[in-house]
Amino acid sequence: MTDHVPYRAGFACFVGRPNAGKSTLTNAIIGSKIAITSNRPQTTRHVVRGILHRPDSQLILVDTPGLHKPRTLLGQRLNDLVRATWSETDVVGLCIPANEKVGPGDRLISKEIEELRTKIVAVVTKTDLVSKADLAKQLMDVSKLADFADIVPCSAVTGEQVDTLVEVISGHLPESPQLYPDHMITDEPERVMIAELIREAALEGVRDELPHSIAVVIEEILDEESEGNPRKHIYADIYVERPSQKAIVIGKGGARMKHVGTQARKEIGKLIDSRVFLDLHVRVAKDWQRNPKLLQRLGF
Repeated sequence: MTDHVPYRAGFACFVGRPNAGKSTLTNAIIGSKIAITSNRPQTTRHVVRGILHRPDSQLILVDTPGLHKPRTLLGQRLNDLVRATWSETDVVGLCIPANEKVGPGDRLISKEIEELRTKIVAVVTKTDLVSKADLAKQLMDVSKLADFADIVPCSAVTGEQVDTLVEVISGHLPESPQLYPDHMITDEPERVMIAELIREAALEGVRDELPHSIAVVIEEILDEESEGNPRKHIYADIYVERPSQKAIVIGKGGARMKHVGTQARKEIGKLIDSRVFLDLHVRVAKDWQRNPKLLQRLGF
């Protein structure tokens, strides 16, 4: 007689310093682009849930912004969001890159999450960037940070050990019936995801000072029938804080803006499985990160 394997379902989130590979890992596990990724730190602003359906479990991944030293009201709100998310999940995966020394930021986060009543798994990311010897040393250093339920090294880029990580996290979830219907891979509203894809495209290749200053608001989405070939007509505004930033986003003769539109249209088309017409405008909202009214208007 075979042993009955209990069905498990629950929430897990990856935490860590900005740019520790959390969003890339979320995308690798869900197998679909649900969290925006960028080589700029601090690009994730919304809690994105990705849902992984397995024969014996349902893993709901919550993606949080990186914890950082807040310099603005937006930064403070993002940190509050991170902490609220941690306290509501069943498993927390602390992401620490294999190619960066364990630092004060990692120690700070470890200390904070140790106080939670959740299972803590250390995830050593970006293992494809280091030698076996360096990885072994990093695993030793990470193990000294806290009393982890498990430590799993993996690479979201090559896919190495990602399945093992899923197995480990799923094993720590509570016994529970399915929480979301089959075939659902995220519960994020479509508008939020479309806005994030536009913001990701706008972030590509811009100077370091811009990431925090870009916000995107979807003004309208219309269905358009053209000769029996439907497409979505999306009107969106890209907000920056200063006229000089507007010039950077638009680029010389509108070249950057054109690239942003092409890139975003391609990704949105994949997301909603439809042809897309994208109407983008860049607007200046002076110091919006420090203005409570503007933060609310821009969805924070």
